[in-house]
Amino acid sequence: MDETSSVIPAPQGSSSTSIPPQRGRRAFWVRTALALVAVYALVVVVLMFWWSGEPDSFKVQTRAEARAKIMGRTLVPGFITVSTVMELGETLLHKPGGYLANDVMPPGLLMDNIPEWEFGVLQQLRDVTLALRNDFSRSQSQSEDDVDLREAQPLFAYSNDSWIFPATENQYQQGLDRLESYLVRLADEDQFNAQFYVRSDNLVDWLKLVEKQMGSLSQRLSASVGQARINTDLANESNAQQSTGTPAIVMTHTPWMKIDNVFYEARGASYALLHLLRAVERDFRPVLEDKNAIISVKQIIRELEEAQSTVYSPMILNGGGYGLFANHSLVMANYLSRANAAISDLRKLLERG
Repeated sequence: MDETSSVIPAPQGSSSTSIPPQRGRRAFWVRTALALVAVYALVVVVLMFWWSGEPDSFKVQTRAEARAKIMGRTLVPGFITVSTVMELGETLLHKPGGYLANDVMPPGLLMDNIPEWEFGVLQQLRDVTLALRNDFSRSQSQSEDDVDLREAQPLFAYSNDSWIFPATENQYQQGLDRLESYLVRLADEDQFNAQFYVRSDNLVDWLKLVEKQMGSLSQRLSASVGQARINTDLANESNAQQSTGTPAIVMTHTPWMKIDNVFYEARGASYALLHLLRAVERDFRPVLEDKNAIISVKQIIRELEEAQSTVYSPMILNGGGYGLFANHSLVMANYLSRANAAISDLRKLLERG
């Protein structure tokens, strides 16, 4: 018998050709982690598209009638206005995605347009709750302010981006609860400790706040292309002074990364103001008819409706005033400037005897 040894092939599946168990488990977990990250990213993108939609307009009188029915009350002067303020606040908190400005996690953290829209609405809510506390609910300067409005107005003035201790949503919800308490008392015929005075001077005081907000937004929108503005800060008063000197010509220009922020803030402000003026048109109808001012309010509403037209572009363009591309900021500034001019005319009309 020869002593040559035969080569025996290694059995199939032996350790010399298979992947070590430890490496196989590591590959499995890596694939699983990548799959989970991909699913999470897909969910975030879908939610971003869903939450990016601006809330639809609503009929102020229809919502007020529904709220009055739930409360078991009837519509009294001021009910539609206060109900509309509450609807705007509830829209801010309960739209798809909820309140986003204070989110610290995706997708809210990655979004900036809707948070700016929220801030525009919030600015109008702050002004109208201030007017409710100081003007609409008081018969004269020496009268006491309403106990619920005294609490509600500072709650809406709370920081818009606090996510804890306390969260912004909690503060604003408390403000809405106070407004509801005021509205219940306002519509209770057996109580006399809550009032809403439909008077032209009260409406004028609120319109003054609106004018300043609209004027500021118009200027910021117009600055999207940059402009040299003549300094008129001390115009029309010879003895006027200011803290520090400023150049005679001021260059204003909105940074490129902030253009869409200003645009959506203006969208939010015009959305809120549109609904508030629709409410005012109904609650203040006797005063407006007496001043022959109904048509003026309708004209302001028409301009604000145009400012809410659908934006079909996937991004806010910043073309030159007469350039090849659109400038959405200048279009919005046009509508707000026209609305602001009409508000100024309405205020002067109401101030006349």
